[in-house]
Amino acid sequence: MEGIEHKTISANGLNIHIAQKGEGPIVLFIHGFPELWYSWRHQIIFLADHGYRAVAPDLRGYGDTTGAPVNDITKFTIHHLVGDMIGVIDAITKEGEKVFVVGHDWGAIIAWHLCMFRPDRVKALVNMSVPFLPWNPNGDMATLLKSAFGEDHYMSRFQEPGDIEAELGKMSPQTVMKKFLAYRDPDQVYFPKGKGFRYSPGDTPVTLPPWLSEQDLEYFATKLEKTGITGAVNYYRAFRLSWELTAAWRGAKVMVPTKFIIGDLDLTYHMPGLKEYIVGDEFKKDVPLLDEVVVMKDVAHFINQEKPHEVNNHILKFLQKF
Repeated sequence: MEGIEHKTISANGLNIHIAQKGEGPIVLFIHGFPELWYSWRHQIIFLADHGYRAVAPDLRGYGDTTGAPVNDITKFTIHHLVGDMIGVIDAITKEGEKVFVVGHDWGAIIAWHLCMFRPDRVKALVNMSVPFLPWNPNGDMATLLKSAFGEDHYMSRFQEPGDIEAELGKMSPQTVMKKFLAYRDPDQVYFPKGKGFRYSPGDTPVTLPPWLSEQDLEYFATKLEKTGITGAVNYYRAFRLSWELTAAWRGAKVMVPTKFIIGDLDLTYHMPGLKEYIVGDEFKKDVPLLDEVVVMKDVAHFINQEKPHEVNNHILKFLQKF
């Protein structure tokens, strides 16, 4: 795809597939659920054309990255995920060199923790869709959302090994990816048992959004068919263990220059209390070097794919400050 180079890095016990293009300061792109390096295709080409080296890995359990023990949930904690990114940074930089980081969804969660654990390796951060969530003494995210939204909430359904795999296995990989990527409702996502994605059976037609081509969908679907979805949902299954392991960071702040971007139709933006947190003063207290919060109008969760031109310009404008 337009000169993008693919290679494999041995790091943290994995064979990590990366896509890269360009020369110059390194920008590490970290994708979310249920995506791939390919989610950053527009940003990779744009940043490479503007004097940066854009690097986007397939995360543990995704795409062409291999070696992740998908049957062991304990190998999917936030410490493993950040460790993978440190392995990538070590492989693509000179010793001690800092990189720019751009994250979305689960990639944003990883990026927040990367900056909290290892700010010495990050020059500046652009994160999208998921704000920094400080350690909560009341419990992990999956437990809190189950209390708020019940057993049918997608994070609740993701918890039992094999459960959601069986549910999604009734659909083709193309249908699964289409249902996720085309989702545009700021309400929460539900998977009632036996009723399908938000009460939508697997054979219910879904129209592709204008920003996603059939070729794009086929790439995502082909990789999902290869890996299955267990590795991806293990991130959610490890929430409790990650919560226990990060207790020492209670009250810790993210001390890296940061820009945050979210769509006003993003379901995350409409989770209880998050809109007030994002646009209020508390976010800035937890991320003291937060430079700007951008709320894009009429944009849903997959913001970097839905509005690539606007997102590209936001990223470039921020990186050019450093």
